[in-house]
Amino acid sequence: MKIFVFGSSLTSTYWNGAATYYRGIYKNLHRLGHEITFAEPDIYDRQSRQDAPNPDYARGRVYETPREIPELLREGERCDVVIKHSGVGAEDALLEHQVLRCQSPCTRVVFWDVDAPATLARLNADPNDPFHALIPAYDAILTYGGGDPVLEQYRRLGARNCRAVYNGLDPDTHYAVPEDENFGCDLLFVGHRLPDRERRVEEYFLKAALLAPELSFVLGGEGWGGKDLPNNVRWIGHVSSEMHNLVNCSARMVLNVNRDSMAQTGFSPPTRIFEAAGAGACVITDLWNGVDQFFTPGAEILTASSAQDVVNHLRRVDNRRAQEIGSAMKRRALHDHSYASRAVEVDRLFVDMAAGSILSPSMVAKQDALESKSGENAS
Repeated sequence: MKIFVFGSSLTSTYWNGAATYYRGIYKNLHRLGHEITFAEPDIYDRQSRQDAPNPDYARGRVYETPREIPELLREGERCDVVIKHSGVGAEDALLEHQVLRCQSPCTRVVFWDVDAPATLARLNADPNDPFHALIPAYDAILTYGGGDPVLEQYRRLGARNCRAVYNGLDPDTHYAVPEDENFGCDLLFVGHRLPDRERRVEEYFLKAALLAPELSFVLGGEGWGGKDLPNNVRWIGHVSSEMHNLVNCSARMVLNVNRDSMAQTGFSPPTRIFEAAGAGACVITDLWNGVDQFFTPGAEILTASSAQDVVNHLRRVDNRRAQEIGSAMKRRALHDHSYASRAVEVDRLFVDMAAGSILSPSMVAKQDALESKSGENAS
């Protein structure tokens, strides 16, 4: 199939947390025989900060927005599937509406939400948001997390063929490498400074550092330069994707801190968990509903409900046990949570849509009209 995608960026991770997810999904869809075109807007200076500029599994289209959008939509009309991801970053509302013009008996249109808690919060806050009326028109709604709670909310809003396609591990890009003493520490956290994450980073990472002054902590990500940090915390700035394996393998343990919305929703394992799993790192995560659906707490991942829990793990789990936990997590990720398996799920959905075994909204409307007319004739 020919698949045309509107997303934030496939080529740059700069202020773009979805890049790893995009790469894992679309590389593996390409391996299944699909032809991928990925359109990303020229914004946020990402094109000068590319860390994967020429992927061999997708044809990239960098466009000026909104001027070049009509041309891209015409190209999408000639494809089998058109995907609009959430959070493109420019003209999202316009694209949410305009991509549906590509819909036809030959072209299915999918909304793929990479931040469903944020999208649903936006809709709940504004009953007049135009996206309310668009949801039932899409052939499918996919989310990268949230589990049944998110899917049920979307279904109540009229979504058809709603599926969760979770983050996963790409063993081609995330794997163990020799450690680098320059990034050695007891606990590593990598994440941008965001309003709905900062409070939780303060609790699980910075407070833990204050409680354990004898331990060393490394903080990576954009935006932390003006933050007052404990003396045992070293900020290393933006960590490009090609550096993730190195920093994950150099730390004794790696911390995951979900954003507020993701933690409250649950069933939303972020990319950093699977990246660390690929490296065989021992991961401590803030506790959220559904974590045990992906990894077994205590055996494959460590969970924490407070800074003190984080410190207890750091003090009580020795290097040997940390390595055992990291190895178990990697085995589980490779077996159950690879992007190859995620792509198979998506492939089956797209094949079913193309074959007509999953009716499009327009086909459902026609079928309802025929049934209604048939009922009137019978009476």
